[in-house]
Amino acid sequence: MPRPTTKPDLIKSANEQFEKLRNMIDSMPEDEQNAIFNFGEGYGAEAHWARDKNLRDVLVHLYEWHRLLLDWVNANQSGEAKPFLPAPYNWKTYGDMNVEFWKKHQSTPYDNAKKMLLDSHRKVIALIDGFTNEALFEKKHFSWTGTSTLGSYCVSATSGHYEWAMKKIKAHKKTFSV
Repeated sequence: MPRPTTKPDLIKSANEQFEKLRNMIDSMPEDEQNAIFNFGEGYGAEAHWARDKNLRDVLVHLYEWHRLLLDWVNANQSGEAKPFLPAPYNWKTYGDMNVEFWKKHQSTPYDNAKKMLLDSHRKVIALIDGFTNEALFEKKHFSWTGTSTLGSYCVSATSGHYEWAMKKIKAHKKTFSV
């Protein structure tokens, strides 16, 4: 599916990709859902291949990025100028932030992670639904989105991230059955 550029497409894409993600997870036997990832050496160059050790880690990562979006939009809509990434992080160091999210959730039970993600997805969809198409996709509609649109951030926190998660889960499924 092409990257959404309208509110209806954004909501549709986010919900469809989320359902695909949930269906993928639900189709896995319980032992596979709870298994430690075993991607092996050099599976991927990106840090997340080594960072995330199980399905729970992937789900809480998605949840935390939902929280970033929700907190950022709500703060700025309330008049509090707040960057998307919390201090001290920036777009060069957000990998360190992801590690902190990982550490924060090492005692979060897998079932809680699933519930947290479902709840945060619903909140993000409600947030998106509260904006007009123009507010989501018109450049410079909000000063706090910089050179991007609010919709672009929403795509990244939803369908774009869900695709990332499914790619990782597919790799887990391949290595689990080996």
